[in-house]
Amino acid sequence: MVALTLARGNTSPATAGYAGAFVTVLIWAGWILATRHSAGTALSTIDLGLIRYGVPALLLAPLWLKTGLLPRKLPILLLALMVAGSGAVFFQVSAFAIHSVPASSVGILLGGSMLATALIGITIFGERPDRMRMVGFAAIVAGVAILLTRNLAVSVSTGWIGYALLPAAATLWAIYTHAFRRSGLSPLQGSALIAAWSFLIHLALAACFGSTLASVPVKEIALQITSQGILSGLIAMVAYGFAVKSLGGTQAAAFTALTPVLAMIGGAILLGEQIGPFEMLAAIVTAIGVALSTGILSTRT
Repeated sequence: MVALTLARGNTSPATAGYAGAFVTVLIWAGWILATRHSAGTALSTIDLGLIRYGVPALLLAPLWLKTGLLPRKLPILLLALMVAGSGAVFFQVSAFAIHSVPASSVGILLGGSMLATALIGITIFGERPDRMRMVGFAAIVAGVAILLTRNLAVSVSTGWIGYALLPAAATLWAIYTHAFRRSGLSPLQGSALIAAWSFLIHLALAACFGSTLASVPVKEIALQITSQGILSGLIAMVAYGFAVKSLGGTQAAAFTALTPVLAMIGGAILLGEQIGPFEMLAAIVTAIGVALSTGILSTRT
């Protein structure tokens, strides 16, 4: 319902942006847990990718059929950066890492997309966040650092490849954020093109390396269709697109810092992970940072 309201434009741009960002982080936290859960099933990352992008590619087919897979006014480089940054490349890198890293740590490291987005915006595109937003970004970094230090101390001996890959995935998402903002596409158009191209790429991967979808129980596939295809692949992509268009790339990405907090809570409830004083402190610091990064106390926008 929220995504439909945003798509119809029945709210102010800022309200739509904040709503889109919040919906996105809620879904991302669930996506992390669902992808982590899939590590115990017969589903491969290729299978997950087929579901993640196949569902929105089908539902949004009227849009990419209308624009074509290579829209005339969209530079190929921007399209490639969008597909890599939030599509097939991002998904394979992050899904592979999630299978070997605790959910709370995944949220922390993918939350680094906020910092990467801010750095790209400042150094390449000349964005100039005001002082209070910079304080907010610093608080988010501090919260992420607290969580990361704690989790590495507990699980430094396992999943080191995942810990190395997740910052790369966060950087890819940051690249997508800025590329999409400059693409001239609507959130629905961008989501449709990314889904279509990513699904085609995963079909090619399945042809080369195989797929186990036929042997997976229907109940498990239904869970992933809901989480990967409908929520993450469609609703979150559209919602984040509205956030980027309404708030700007850096400010929209700041909300992703809420993901580690939500993933930490979900991991504790659903996966039995521990929540201690370090995690609670990080949650408070991160929440304050997100509030400041939205410009709520800023003297200018």
